[in-house]
Amino acid sequence: MAALKKAGKGAFIPFLVAGDPDLDTTAEAILELDRAGADIIELGVPYSDPLADGPIIQAAATRALASGTTLDKVLAMVERMSPRISARLVMFTYYNPIMRRGAERFCQQAKAAGASGLLVPDIPLEETTDIRRFATAAGLELVVLVTPTTPEERMREIVAVSQGFVYLVSVAGVTGQRPRNESRVEGLIKLLHGMTDKPIAVGFAVSGPEQARQLMAWGAEGVIVGSALVEALAAAPSPAEGVRAVGKLARSIRAAV
Repeated sequence: MAALKKAGKGAFIPFLVAGDPDLDTTAEAILELDRAGADIIELGVPYSDPLADGPIIQAAATRALASGTTLDKVLAMVERMSPRISARLVMFTYYNPIMRRGAERFCQQAKAAGASGLLVPDIPLEETTDIRRFATAAGLELVVLVTPTTPEERMREIVAVSQGFVYLVSVAGVTGQRPRNESRVEGLIKLLHGMTDKPIAVGFAVSGPEQARQLMAWGAEGVIVGSALVEALAAAPSPAEGVRAVGKLARSIRAAV
C-alpha cells in the first residue's frame, strides 16, 4: 500500500470466500485475480455465523463449509498459492476460529503459509490488543475497520492502531452490492485523511468500475470488491467459467482503479 501510494496508484483489493465451491477453484480464482492486476487479495475463511456479511457471502460460506473446507485446508491452500502470485494475501476471519486455534498459533501459521495481513471484523477495538501483538510478532499486519456510524474520536483511535491500511466500510450494514456509492463516503474519506496518512481502502458495497472510479476520485487509495466477484463465480454454469467471469469483472475494476 505504501509503495502504491508513493507511486500515485490505487490498490485493487478483491475478496473471495475460500472453498466456494471448492478449494481447487479458489486457487484458480486467486491466480486469475493476480493476472488481472490485484494488489491485495482478501481471502475469507468460511464461518457458520458471518455477522458482517450479506446474503451473497453468507451463501458462499455455507457452500464452502458443505464442501468440507476447514481452516487447516485453507492454510494449506494459501501455502501452496502464495509463492505463485505477486499480490499480497490478507486473511479475513471471524474471531472464533482464531480463538479455538489459539491467537498466537494462528498468527504464526497464517504467516508461515504466506499471508501478509489479517482482518477480524468481529473484534471491537478494545479487544484487539492481544491479537495485534501476536500478529505483529508473527509479521502480519492487522487491518481494523471504520464504519459510517463510528464516532469521530473512536475513528482516531482505530486509525492509530490499524496497520497496512484503514478499511472504511461504506455502508451501515452488511456486505453486498449497491448500485451507487453513498454520498457521505466522500466526506468520510476526507475526515480519515485528516486523521492519518495511512491509505484508506473502501469496501462493503462496491459492485463495478464506475463506483470504483468515483471512490478513487473522492480520494480513496484502495477499493475492496467482494460480493460482486463472489456472485460472478457462483452464478456461472461451471467453476472454470466462474473463474473466467471473475477475471473479466476484476479487469474492468482494475482499469478503473
